[in-house]
Amino acid sequence: MKVLVTGGLGQLGREISKLTASSEHTYIYTDVRADGDVVRLDITDSAAVGALVQDVDVIVNCAAYTDVNKAESDADAAYKVNALAPAVLAEAAKAAGAMLIHVSTDYVFDGESNVPYTEDAPKNPLGVYGRTKLAGENAIIASGCRHLIFRTSWLYSNSGKNFFLTMAELTASKPEVKVVEDQVGTPTYAYDLAYLITYIIEENLLDRNGVYNYSGEGVCSWYDFATEICSQLGHICCVIPCRTEDYPSPVKRPHYSVLDKTKVKADFGLEIPYWRQSLAMAVKEYFSLNK
Repeated sequence: MKVLVTGGLGQLGREISKLTASSEHTYIYTDVRADGDVVRLDITDSAAVGALVQDVDVIVNCAAYTDVNKAESDADAAYKVNALAPAVLAEAAKAAGAMLIHVSTDYVFDGESNVPYTEDAPKNPLGVYGRTKLAGENAIIASGCRHLIFRTSWLYSNSGKNFFLTMAELTASKPEVKVVEDQVGTPTYAYDLAYLITYIIEENLLDRNGVYNYSGEGVCSWYDFATEICSQLGHICCVIPCRTEDYPSPVKRPHYSVLDKTKVKADFGLEIPYWRQSLAMAVKEYFSLNK
């Protein structure tokens, strides 16, 4: 089997690369710039995408415009990566008869619920980022290509820019940090989501189709997450809870982002790690990388 992975230099792409290093299948990694074994590909260029995927069996789209705040003033760029590119990949996948595995977000919901969101819950994104990600989902579904869309939340790892690494740096260098306590969801370790995706490919579970939720198990606030990061890293720092209004933002963020994972667990038969367990794995890797 031949697999094309976009966003190969991002958090999720890097984790998939590590997990598939000894795979018997052929994995090709692309990004907006070439780097080592990662090939340059503009995924908004239909001709370039079509030429590369014509003999591919699976496309995994890990590429995304994820700067939620900047998206408000850079809507065109967010739209190209989050909506146009998935449409291009979907049409190429359909033409090649390939499966498209796409990563979306909890930001397609408005956060007004008080129970975990199921896949078919009403969508009502609050900002440009969420709207463009939802447009990407809709384009994939409308294309008629074979697809698996995984909505995830609060993704973190030991690479790139994410909350875990930000808190690791701040709690190591400052006596106190303020973190919002009135936004609730579930952290997702990029390794865990990468494992699900590679498991589906390696076990050839490609007969499924549709939208799935995937995040860590359990519920916490950003304050809870920051406190646990500080504790597990052994840092001496006072993490202080605050309210969302204490940090003015150009976009309203969902106050409740908990995803119901009943469907993904039933269809793929995998247990989802509790978020503190996964954080412990990330911390262990963090220490090994920062000896």
